[in-house]
Amino acid sequence: MKDSALEKNLTDGQLHSELMQAIAAGDRQAFEHLYRLTSPRLFAVALRMLRRHAWAEEVLHDSYITAWNRASSYNPTLSSPMTWLTHIVRNRAIDWMRGSDNQWQELEEGVEDSLNEEVDQPLNRLQHDSDAKKLAECLGHLPVEQRQSLVLAYYQGLSHGEVSDHLQQPLGTIKSWIRRALEHLKTCVGL
Repeated sequence: MKDSALEKNLTDGQLHSELMQAIAAGDRQAFEHLYRLTSPRLFAVALRMLRRHAWAEEVLHDSYITAWNRASSYNPTLSSPMTWLTHIVRNRAIDWMRGSDNQWQELEEGVEDSLNEEVDQPLNRLQHDSDAKKLAECLGHLPVEQRQSLVLAYYQGLSHGEVSDHLQQPLGTIKSWIRRALEHLKTCVGL
């Protein structure tokens, strides 16, 4: 995997797939390479969910350990490597938030209450905010493929190429769906 000429001829998805195969065979250099390529995006997913830098780092670390241990179970016909890794990170972040292995129990009671308030306030505002309701209504009017593409790109943090891989549609189609969806939302919401 050190051959940069080889890397230039591969798409990100193809490179990630080849790295996953090497990782499944126990190649530590391939694992390091995959980490360097994917960790910024996966850290952003964890941070978006947990809103605490240290927690996101911990979840990312646990996620890569899981990926290393389960690399042989990765099936490229079911999803792209990035989608598979994103699911691991999301599941670990959800586990973390549920408190099964996080540090919430170690926090002083007053600090925990303030953290819970911080989490609850945005959620309550979102639920009661008329703009959010309008956006949800507008999303509901989109064709399924446009809505799905938009959600994968903007809520799950996938690139257009990864959305293309995930939905098994041409990249140009995905870009068109997302562009049309954004235009519809802009008009519908009134921006």
